[in-house]
Amino acid sequence: MYLISVEGGDGSGKGEAARILGELLSEFPFPDVVMTHEPRRHSELGKLALQSVKLGNKTPLEEAGLFAADRLDHSHTVIRPQLAKGCVVISDRNIHSSLIYQGVVGDLGVEKVARMNAAAMVPDLVFWIDCDPEKAMKRIKSGTLRMTSKKQEYFETQEIQTSIRKGFHDLFAEGTNQPSPFDQCCVVGPIMNEGGLDELKTKLRQELRRFFNRKPLPLNVDRDEVDRNLLNTLVKDVKKQRRLPGAPQERTAIHVGWLGGKSPAQWMHEAEENWPSASAQEHDVPATPFSHSCWSILGTLSLMVGSSEVPRLHAALGPVRMVTQRHTQRLVKWLLSENWVHKQQNHTPFSDAQLFKLRDERLGFARLTLAMWPLRSNLASWRRTHPEKDWSEAIHDIFAVDEGRSIPSTLQKAVADIHERLGVLTSGHDGCPIPTDAAELAVWWSMQPPNHSDS
Repeated sequence: MYLISVEGGDGSGKGEAARILGELLSEFPFPDVVMTHEPRRHSELGKLALQSVKLGNKTPLEEAGLFAADRLDHSHTVIRPQLAKGCVVISDRNIHSSLIYQGVVGDLGVEKVARMNAAAMVPDLVFWIDCDPEKAMKRIKSGTLRMTSKKQEYFETQEIQTSIRKGFHDLFAEGTNQPSPFDQCCVVGPIMNEGGLDELKTKLRQELRRFFNRKPLPLNVDRDEVDRNLLNTLVKDVKKQRRLPGAPQERTAIHVGWLGGKSPAQWMHEAEENWPSASAQEHDVPATPFSHSCWSILGTLSLMVGSSEVPRLHAALGPVRMVTQRHTQRLVKWLLSENWVHKQQNHTPFSDAQLFKLRDERLGFARLTLAMWPLRSNLASWRRTHPEKDWSEAIHDIFAVDEGRSIPSTLQKAVADIHERLGVLTSGHDGCPIPTDAAELAVWWSMQPPNHSDS
């Protein structure tokens, strides 16, 4: 979902920083952490780009063209497919290296190099690693790369490295206008890498947490599409469950009936009525069931196969529903005490991990949170503004569907995303079509499902 690049001069310690970031990101609920680098050493385009800097036999424009060609191919055949799966991709060097090496050192200008790369993926987060050029040159000469290759790249001189360092400082200086579309990147740095690895790791961890706490929109993929891909995976796992031979062929909640004969509005009312707000505040968990963490954890639990434990639940949240593992632990512990989830016996020998499962009577609300995720903030805001109103009026008020007003594009997208989500989860009861527009969504929201018990 996020592309993270690590930039800096040669010998600054970018590779070490990228390795540490890979370790740190394993603590977050991404399906995978993909490590890559530019230019690529195992692609034909990347080999041509590498050869150009080793031989120094290309003009700056030719060199920039080779790097851009490799980057565009890398972006669309490797990076974007991984981002769409919800993975985080760490790239040791990306566009900003070209802006400096070919744009500044090669004197092409950063605007021209940016235009050559405009169709590439835009890094969501850039770590700028800095180091004194003299110290960097010592690292280069003593590094493992020089032990395996005697060919020095033409820019591996202290003079050019000093120019490269100044280029990064000028490019990333506060108030500097970076070229479009790469002005969207969140740049962190300079992070000085002249001490120990523990110091570097601490700085990187702090910046990662700060970035993820903001819950930024990804720059290269649609966030809801990413989450739906992950929901599809969970749904497929549920569908793989098998009944014991001879067991009655009852309909499973994932296919039909998860609304349990109630309207979505009734589930919202029931969740609100049964949420012990005073106890929640005492235990430092959300005072209402409409927060990001409550929807994330309860919704994910509604699609977990069998019983779960905190690490497994946390890993299943994904980057859109991301909650810290500490908060996940605290909220699950409280949900157990308040009977929203219940304990399960752990049959694994010598395992101390506590197993738990969502209670069946909470399934309707929990799965509804996944369906209505694109409107979570709107619904929470509506309740704060209308504390006495009935939940059946919420969707009507948010969209004003009977007043003839044009719906803002953000709400139009939310309706489209909910339609896609219900395509994964089903409408909640048998025989009911999935709402396709705001008016149909309002009807589905406020009306009880039809009763097919006599059919």
